[in-house]
Amino acid sequence: MQIDAQMMDALELLERERGVPVDIILDALANALVSAYKRSPGAAEEARVTIDPDSGDIIVYAQTLDEDGNVVEEWEDTPDDFGRIAAQTAKQVIQQRLREVKREQVFDLYEGREGDLVTGIVQTVDNRFVVLDLTDADAIMPGPERIPYERLQRGNRVKALIVEVRGETKGPQIVVSRSHPDLVRRLLELEVPELADGTVEIVAIAREPGHRTKIAVVSHDPNVDAKGAAVGARGSRVRQVVNELRGEKVDVVQWRENTAEFIAEALGPARVKEVQIDEENKTATVLVGEHQLSLAIGKEGQNARLAARLSGYKVDIRSDREGEEPAEGVIAESEGAGSDATIGGTEPVPAAADAVAAAEEPAMEEPAAVGPVPEEPATEEPAAVEPVVAADSDGEAAEEVAGDDEEATAGEEE
Repeated sequence: MQIDAQMMDALELLERERGVPVDIILDALANALVSAYKRSPGAAEEARVTIDPDSGDIIVYAQTLDEDGNVVEEWEDTPDDFGRIAAQTAKQVIQQRLREVKREQVFDLYEGREGDLVTGIVQTVDNRFVVLDLTDADAIMPGPERIPYERLQRGNRVKALIVEVRGETKGPQIVVSRSHPDLVRRLLELEVPELADGTVEIVAIAREPGHRTKIAVVSHDPNVDAKGAAVGARGSRVRQVVNELRGEKVDVVQWRENTAEFIAEALGPARVKEVQIDEENKTATVLVGEHQLSLAIGKEGQNARLAARLSGYKVDIRSDREGEEPAEGVIAESEGAGSDATIGGTEPVPAAADAVAAAEEPAMEEPAAVGPVPEEPATEEPAAVEPVVAADSDGEAAEEVAGDDEEATAGEEE
């Protein structure tokens, strides 16, 4: 019995298309034929099958084994036809072997590639995970590894970061992520040649997926501007990263050896006046102009949180009013927040502002300021009478002036 030329051509086609060597397929076929032989009537309990890869000849050797499993006797017992059941068994075994070989190849291909960037096409999307087709394998993106509120649809081409490769019994499982901070690193390396050759280095990354990312870069060449190289002309390089992340903001800041200068850079685009560092407690007190306070803090404290993660210091942002310190209650409350970035306000609440104003202004104790002003006879104020008399030729004008000061004032206005 032998394998015909048509089947050998099919095996060679499998080798080219699936990457499975013909020798491995023939070995799987031989094992399948052993199982088929043992099911045939009058077959020996043990046997082995050989297949000549050149001629396709199939030979079955029946065996007799001793108690220790050693071959005592062996003879050729090749049937003329294995039958329909044997053909089905051979087909199933070959398919199973092909799947096993494919799994082994996929695991060998992706093993140790954690941190690499891959491109896949979305195949399945649900609340639990997303399945990406990587051409030679499938990857799973669990819910926590997705960008919040990102809408992925079947057929979308996206980039993701390999975070884990698991070798399981059902086959290797490749876990990818789009929320990992290193995804931004890898995307930026694709766009910035200076990062690829080591001229510019990414020192730190702080990310809130789907919202904002801050990247600290440093140049190892004095002639190369690290921040300018990463951003690109008119932001062309970093814009490609933003597009891939569906509009997530990416801030590139200059890394500084001086901690105070670095924190000031990390709080950009806000302009910082002063940074006071407490190395023992790993805290930084940042003073900004009153009009820069909201910009330094960011929406819901996002800018300050990212700056704190980027620098590794607890950041307390305060406004720097001219000659005025922030309200103590507000600062104490912000210092007890316990978050990565402690955000302090400087404008006191209305009650506190009134109390400060009352403490600074002296109390008015003179009774003349609050009591009625005593009336004086008109005869003692000739200066007030003369202008009215001069203005009125009637003889009764003098009596009106001498009678009441308020009526005199009204007469002058008329």
